[in-house]
Amino acid sequence: MSAVTATERVPATGAWREGDPPGHRRWFTADRPLPLEAGGELPGVRLAFETWGRLAPDASNAVLVLHALTGDSHVAGPAGPGHPTPGWWEPLVGPGRPLDTDRWFVVAPNVLGGCQGSTGPSSARPDGRRAWGSAFPFLTQRDQVAAEAALADALGIDRWALVAGGSMGGMRAVEWAAAYPERIGALLLLATTGAASAEQIAWAGIQLRAIRTDPDWRGGDYHDAARGPHTGLGLARRLAHVTYRSEPELATRFGRAPQGAEHPWRGGRYQVDSYLDHHAEKLVRRFDAASYLVLTEAMNAHDTGRSRGGLRSALARVTAPTLVAGVDSDRLYPLAQQHELAAAIPGADRTRVVESPYGHDGFLIETEQVGALVTELLG
Repeated sequence: MSAVTATERVPATGAWREGDPPGHRRWFTADRPLPLEAGGELPGVRLAFETWGRLAPDASNAVLVLHALTGDSHVAGPAGPGHPTPGWWEPLVGPGRPLDTDRWFVVAPNVLGGCQGSTGPSSARPDGRRAWGSAFPFLTQRDQVAAEAALADALGIDRWALVAGGSMGGMRAVEWAAAYPERIGALLLLATTGAASAEQIAWAGIQLRAIRTDPDWRGGDYHDAARGPHTGLGLARRLAHVTYRSEPELATRFGRAPQGAEHPWRGGRYQVDSYLDHHAEKLVRRFDAASYLVLTEAMNAHDTGRSRGGLRSALARVTAPTLVAGVDSDRLYPLAQQHELAAAIPGADRTRVVESPYGHDGFLIETEQVGALVTELLG
């Protein structure tokens, strides 16, 4: 059962677009095109970002927080005009919290290729006539980090006191530390990897196929159509969400129970079906299918060791004190990947284990355990 039916009047994209309320976003616009690792360049690069706290006169108190695939710059704060969801790491950022904004200046950019204010497939081309759509170029994590480094330069931040990220954000954090080791004071890597695995690429590939085979995909040029590829994006989200959680959690929460009075033998849903429908519908209303595709392909391309002599050689470049943490029930980014990072990064001692029944999403949910890691790094 589709979470968004063909008769519902849902915009073709859930992206933030010009004219929408800005919320707490600020913007950085690059003064030159961004050279791309896959070739060519991207003109008109703009990053949306949010900040909390005040930058010290010597810029020594800046912390960079990097979001996961369907996250955005809104790390902390309520939902409201311009922000469809509350802050995704709310308990960690603010006065007296692990990222104490009376002490630290916290910066969170919306990733390049995203859909919440940064340049991506849903944003206007430099001529302003239409959305990038299918013409948007292939990005890698290195391209995204290069854009974030330009943002840091514009803010006057030569060195981050801490770079922290989980999942896709952790991929960018690893890339930051390998590409710019002298600019990282400390590093927190959560539920992530130094290179995408075959299984991660396989799960992602099915999600990409779901989007591309939706008739409303229109080759990626749907942003001004009456309807976008909601069915494909919803299917991608359903599949992804199963990999984000753990089997024991799903069994405990839902078991085999039907959804309310619905009868699964007569076209009705189980409770777990309804749960996945709910998350699919939420994403369709706040995200963009083409950004999902661009960012997922960048994740699939992630390999910190590319052109650096392999992964171990690349990780040996990292000079910052590092904490690597994984979630014990994570089946998408299993602990073996964090063990590999911890063993190869000179400033990491051992893998820290976040105990959680929630699978990969534990890095977002177990904020008390994650906050303790932040405090350990920053003191």
